Amino acid sequence: MEQNRSLGLLSISRKGGNIVLGEEQVGAQARANRARLVILASDAGGHTVRRAKSFVAGTAQPLITVPYTKDKLGDALGTTSCAIAAITDVRLAQAFVKTLGEPEKYAELLQELDTRVKRVEQRRAEEKAHRRNVRFGKK
Repeated sequence: MEQNRSLGLLSISRKGGNIVLGEEQVGAQARANRARLVILASDAGGHTVRRAKSFVAGTAQPLITVPYTKDKLGDALGTTSCAIAAITDVRLAQAFVKTLGEPEKYAELLQELDTRVKRVEQRRAEEKAHRRNVRFGKK
């Protein structure tokens, strides 16, 4: 049940344009610091694993190996197979990790994603207040 839910979130991410697939696109997003979560398939090749680790090395972007094969990830994302992907929305990344189950395994990652989500919500509230102040004047 949880597996279907997490794969469904990946499908929603793909439809919403919040996920990129493949080494080149994931690398570009990671270099631009826009990858909120880099996902590796459980049966990804050694070269792909090394590349993924080099993409996130020295950055705050988390890398996670999911318990799905390349074919299962590919089916969820609408391709034949997918060894590496990156979620670019922090809320979807948080929801995906929560639906993976095993909260003790991902506790540190979930805590980090929670703080990032709070920062994003705070920035959005500040932007909204700023737009209101510009439009109507500060009270």
